[in-house]
Amino acid sequence: MAKRIGRIFWGWYVVLGAFLVLCLSYGVRYSFGVFVHPMFKETGWPMSVISISASVNVLVYSVSGIFWGRLADRVAPKWMMTGGSILTATGFYFLIQAETPLGLYLSYGVLCGIGHACLGMVVCAAAISKWFIKKRGVALGLSSMGIGVGTMVMGPAAGYIVTTYDWRTGFVCFGIVILTVGILVSQVLMGKTTPEASGLLPDNAPPGEEGQNREVEPGKRADASLRPILTDCRFWVLVVCNSVATAVLMMTFVHQVAYATGNQIGKLEAAAAVGIIGFSSSAGKLFFGWLCDKVADAKYVAGLGFFIMALGMGLLIAADTVLILYLFAVIFGIGYGSMAPLMPYLTADRFGRQVLGSAYGMLIFFVAGVGGSIGPVVGGAIYDRTGSYTNAWLLNLIVLVVISILMLTLKPAKDSVPRTQCG
Repeated sequence: MAKRIGRIFWGWYVVLGAFLVLCLSYGVRYSFGVFVHPMFKETGWPMSVISISASVNVLVYSVSGIFWGRLADRVAPKWMMTGGSILTATGFYFLIQAETPLGLYLSYGVLCGIGHACLGMVVCAAAISKWFIKKRGVALGLSSMGIGVGTMVMGPAAGYIVTTYDWRTGFVCFGIVILTVGILVSQVLMGKTTPEASGLLPDNAPPGEEGQNREVEPGKRADASLRPILTDCRFWVLVVCNSVATAVLMMTFVHQVAYATGNQIGKLEAAAAVGIIGFSSSAGKLFFGWLCDKVADAKYVAGLGFFIMALGMGLLIAADTVLILYLFAVIFGIGYGSMAPLMPYLTADRFGRQVLGSAYGMLIFFVAGVGGSIGPVVGGAIYDRTGSYTNAWLLNLIVLVVISILMLTLKPAKDSVPRTQCG
């Protein structure tokens, strides 16, 4: 029977598919930094020129996520993910042929940016949230662990291939993997729209069980306008809190190694802290996803995650030894791990699972496109002005505490998206 394999609810196969897709997509995307220096040495293009392609990729990812999220509310994700696998592999092909920076921007920036959006968290979260309500937190937490696992696996793999062969071979290998595995996973596991369309209920609930259908029914709001969401104060609380947290995150990722080496910590030890953040964030994703399902309102869980990030930032200010640096990485990573499951969880809880793709796609536009681009620039500007990162980390600590409190003001879920501002 197509709806189940044995006694396992099909929704868990959707979680598995999302985990594998996120592992591939984010693993490849976050490994781009491994290729930057070899590309710089061979092409002679300035580092800033090569780095712009990553910014174009993030911008295209953020903008196209709005469209793909909207589409994810209407159709099964398998064809979007299949198309994303093909686009990403095609982008890698044209990337290794690129002879000008424009070719780099069009291949990695545009083609891969669109492909990554098709394989990204917006589409995956929209698919998963249709299958779960009571167990949504655990499902999102498990699937989003693919981001950390992919980064831990694909990064070293990229380093090995580039060191042993060259950067072009690395992109060829990644293109082949994402094309074959991405299409296979998409077609086998991601072909169903909603549990109701397969004769099931979310969480595999028996017919008529109380509380399972507290959200809007499938098909009633998939074509709803985004205007009610964009005029809702709850949406903008989510935008502000998560954009600021992402700005802090990206500032920290970009500048923490330089800060640590400036504190006389070795380059290898400083770089290892980035990997520790990735590892501990995987544990955080699972823990906070599980915790979402256990509390009355997940906004308290989100506030806790931001506060733990603030505690980690306090340790970074004092990180003049490897031990303190690694302690920062563990605590900050656990707190950062809350963001991947909490953003789609709260969006689905406030606006309904049938419009999650649309609402979450718009949220990601602000979070990744605005917050993700501002953070590194602000950190660099503070260092250029003061000659130190201390004020940058202190700013991060303050704003994290502020948004952990602001998140507690998020109004509860309603039966429908309000039609008046700030309902």
